[in-house]
Amino acid sequence: MSPSISVVVCAYTPRRWNDLRAAVASVVRQLRTGDECLVVIDHHEELLGRARQEFAGAQTRVLANAAERGLSGARNTGVAASRCDLVGFLDDDAAAGDGWVEALRAAFDDPDVAGAGSAIHPAWPGGLRPAWFPPEFDWVVGCTYLGLPTEPADVRNVIGAGMAFRRDVVDLAGGFSAEVGRIGAAPTGCEETELCIRIRQAKPQLRIRYLPQVQVAHRVGPERLTTGYFLRRCLGEGRSKARVARLVGSDAGLSSERSHVLTVLPRAVLRDLRRGLRGQGSGFKGAALIVAGVAGAGFGYVAGRLAARRTTRSRP
Repeated sequence: MSPSISVVVCAYTPRRWNDLRAAVASVVRQLRTGDECLVVIDHHEELLGRARQEFAGAQTRVLANAAERGLSGARNTGVAASRCDLVGFLDDDAAAGDGWVEALRAAFDDPDVAGAGSAIHPAWPGGLRPAWFPPEFDWVVGCTYLGLPTEPADVRNVIGAGMAFRRDVVDLAGGFSAEVGRIGAAPTGCEETELCIRIRQAKPQLRIRYLPQVQVAHRVGPERLTTGYFLRRCLGEGRSKARVARLVGSDAGLSSERSHVLTVLPRAVLRDLRRGLRGQGSGFKGAALIVAGVAGAGFGYVAGRLAARRTTRSRP
């Protein structure tokens, strides 16, 4: 018998109301009998009341985040409320493609699979990628980036906008850590990275699967298409990785990043420089942003590690 699944959609702001409605609808139409969709509202009473009026139904429950404010607390609230074998997660500004639920469910036919994630494709404003935006940095907008496998593969971690885990494994690992992750619109993250690493540290035989054939569309708002946001997000990622490295060790916390920086990004810089030399001005901007993004993430990482050391020394 195939496992049942609870899909958790967390929301924190009414500004994404139409996105939230689309996200929930994309899930509910795919549910089987015994599945459910859990909409978790992160400490926003007005949004909570509106969501309860809109979404409450036979297979949908609306919950208030009962834990600390932020994405990790909201996700943990969903896990705790789940009545199913698997717990999935979809961002409130994302829409699951046809077959998303079934493809994730099927991944767990293998008893050694603890988690699975789909490809997350950016839905750009106007449907066009900005020419200057390097695809190797699509993680900046919460999406699959150039450098990930193009065929199903075991990976260190999945992308949080569209993923699923065995519920008992999440419970065993202690859930999402409140020490990492996004709070509101803050440009931080890595809560799913840290959880995936902890799962495999607890049970090394378990696997995390990436399923690039499974699709989620992730809306990219125009506010994320500025150089300032790009650099702030890179800085925030570096700080988040510092927290992950402190919690699970730098070898595990940075293994994928080292490979990406050393093998994928140098080729990307050369590609964009060639574009610039051929008269495409966006190529020079793309190359500059790759270098600046790596520098920003590195600075954020060092700053995060130093801040952690100061905090540790100041404790009695």
